[in-house]
Amino acid sequence: MNHGTGTVLLLHPPRTSTAELLGQAAVWRGYEVVDRAAGAPGRRTHWYGGPLAADRLGGSLGLGLLEPADDWLTTVPYALLGRSVRLTTLGEARSLAERTFVKPPSSKIEALPAAVYEDGSRLPDGLDGATPVLVSSVVEFAAEYRLFVLDGEVRAGSRYAVYGRPDPAPLEPGVLGFAREVLGATAEDLPSGVCLDVGRLAGGGWAVVEANMPWFAHCYAAEPDHVLDVVLRAAGPREDLRDRDLRFLRGTTGGPAGIPG
Repeated sequence: MNHGTGTVLLLHPPRTSTAELLGQAAVWRGYEVVDRAAGAPGRRTHWYGGPLAADRLGGSLGLGLLEPADDWLTTVPYALLGRSVRLTTLGEARSLAERTFVKPPSSKIEALPAAVYEDGSRLPDGLDGATPVLVSSVVEFAAEYRLFVLDGEVRAGSRYAVYGRPDPAPLEPGVLGFAREVLGATAEDLPSGVCLDVGRLAGGGWAVVEANMPWFAHCYAAEPDHVLDVVLRAAGPREDLRDRDLRFLRGTTGGPAGIPG
């Protein structure tokens, strides 16, 4: 479908390889692709770029940015998680005595890397103790996969890591079956356009890794045109938001972010 130059895809710098691929797909559809907000005000605008810039510019651009709730991972059934996960504060996490995986929720905070910490004393200083964090028991993923989901269905996907090391490749058997199980149980609690990461555990079986915003996620080996479908839904004109997505509007579910996932 050709949307004409009245619709803009804003690829906020710096340009990543994913941004370039999405830009090409958007041009083929008839969108105008720009990399400066000055080219977008007053026009129907979709966004791909960092959340900090989106928070600064989104109001003037009329953007409606979707993201999962900070506590979504804690609501996933244990059988689909394969580990315990809870939402707490950084201040509380600093008192942990055991080896724990700690990460920001759906957002990324540059000063707080998602990582395994031997105990809470190893967490970075200089951040407000009220900062929300997810803490979980430690598991090892043999492989991790990124799925771009629209209306509860996987539109595109890719492997992105093997034993924690970047290793993009097409999806493998079993991934989509597990994804359907996860979405059957959780899709009502996710935005209609969302990025879902799942993994194959080193000891066998499958588990949810996390959910995140597609408008700041690398597509790896996923089909860019299908990824674009999900990005356009999750980061477009606020006036286009569906009623069921209003509770996932950024600014009501989580805080700012800093690095792409």
